[in-house]
Amino acid sequence: MKFSVAVVGALVVVSAAGCSSEGKGGAVWTAGSTSAAPGTTAPSDAGTAPPSGTSAASGTPSAGSTATAGATASAWKTYSDAAKKISFDLPSDWIAQSVTPDAGSLPGALKIVVKNAKGGYMATLHTGLPEASPADCSPAAKRPYVVVSSVPIDLPHADGDSTIPPHVVFRVIQGYKFFGSYGITNMVAGTDGQACQLRNLVVGPAGKGNYYFGDMAAVHAFSTDEVVAPAKSFDTLDQAAKYVDQSSEFANVQRMLLSLKINL
Repeated sequence: MKFSVAVVGALVVVSAAGCSSEGKGGAVWTAGSTSAAPGTTAPSDAGTAPPSGTSAASGTPSAGSTATAGATASAWKTYSDAAKKISFDLPSDWIAQSVTPDAGSLPGALKIVVKNAKGGYMATLHTGLPEASPADCSPAAKRPYVVVSSVPIDLPHADGDSTIPPHVVFRVIQGYKFFGSYGITNMVAGTDGQACQLRNLVVGPAGKGNYYFGDMAAVHAFSTDEVVAPAKSFDTLDQAAKYVDQSSEFANVQRMLLSLKINL
C-alpha cells in the first residue's frame, strides 16, 4: 500500500520506504526546526537557525526563550542515577522517578519513569532487558507503517543484519487509525513498509542487555477493543506530521531522548 508524502512546516518527512527511512537514508530534524539534525547538513532551501528556544552552539535554551508550538521548554535539568550509568535532560518541571525493573531484567538494570508537570506519563527508560525474541508476524498480520521523524543518536549498540545505527524516531502504523509512538531504536521494523509492530528497542552490545527509552516498548495496530494509550492515535498522516512538527510536547520529548547518555 502506497502512502502519499505529507510535508508540514519545516522538515517533516513521511515516507513508506520502510527500513530506508529508519536510518539508512538521510537524517531528519523535526519539531519546528528548519535546521538539519546535529551532525548533518541542512538542505539548501532550509534555514540555518536552531530549533526555537535553543542556542546554535549547544542546543540549550537561550535566554528569555519560552515554550510555544514546536519550541522546547525554557528551563531544563539533568537526571542521573547514583552510579552515573545513565543520564538525560528533561524540562525542569518534569519528574523522573526510579522504579523497580521488570521481572527477568539483568542484574543492575534500571527503570526510570518520566512524567510531565501535571503528572501525565511521558516515557520510560529501561536498561538491562533480556535478549528480544523475534516477534511472530505472519504476512496477513502486517500493516503499513510510516517513519515520520528519524534522528541519529550515538549510543552503545550491537550491529547486525536486522539492525541500524540507533535513531530517535516517531513512527505510525496503520490500523483503523494511525497509531504513533516515539522512542529510540536500532531495529529494522519491517520490509516494504510493512510490519506487525514497531519496537522502540536498542539491541545492546553482547552481554550488556537491551534497553528502551520511549512512551512504550512497542506499538502495533490496535483493535477497537484495546486501550491505545500511551500510544498516540491520528485520523490522518497529516495530523501525525503536525504533532511532530508543531507540538511543544514532541519537541520536549525529542530533545529529552536525544540527550540520553548511557554506560552499559
